[in-house]
Amino acid sequence: MAKILILYATTEGQTARIAERVAERLRGAGHRVAALEARAGAPLPDLAAFDALIVGASVHYGHHPVHLARALAREQRILQAKPGAFFSVSLSADGPGANRAAAGRYIEKFLRSARWRPGMVVAFGGALRYSKYGRFKRQLVRLFVRVAGGDTDTSRDYEYTDWQAVARFAEAFKPRA
Repeated sequence: MAKILILYATTEGQTARIAERVAERLRGAGHRVAALEARAGAPLPDLAAFDALIVGASVHYGHHPVHLARALAREQRILQAKPGAFFSVSLSADGPGANRAAAGRYIEKFLRSARWRPGMVVAFGGALRYSKYGRFKRQLVRLFVRVAGGDTDTSRDYEYTDWQAVARFAEAFKPRA
């Protein structure tokens, strides 16, 4: 079975949750999987040590993490030689007021910046974690969400991730052993 790296960048934890769910599914299929967070300023793990790579990143204010795109661009020769997949996590991808065209533009911009063309690309809905936001961010996010026609009750959190779609993505990923 394959040795797979799931590298993810998360802001509020939903991308980490998705990465772990994908890792669980792949482990259940017999693969050896490492799910690691890509942090700004920290070096990437040795990508050459893995047979395949899945990268996940969240979108905030219309952008995936720049530090991750730059790190991947530096490793693009290795990336192109391995089976790979990318998943994006955003409110644009799914949920009330979703704008799938915008989600697609965010993905395209990120992959162009990373200079990477993975074999699989998918967008998952994210989450609104009003309970984790400070007062200012909670009101700012609420304003953006209201304009989009989304959920604005700040007394609760909302999750828009389609976990069955996450499972299908993991099952569809076919790394070389």
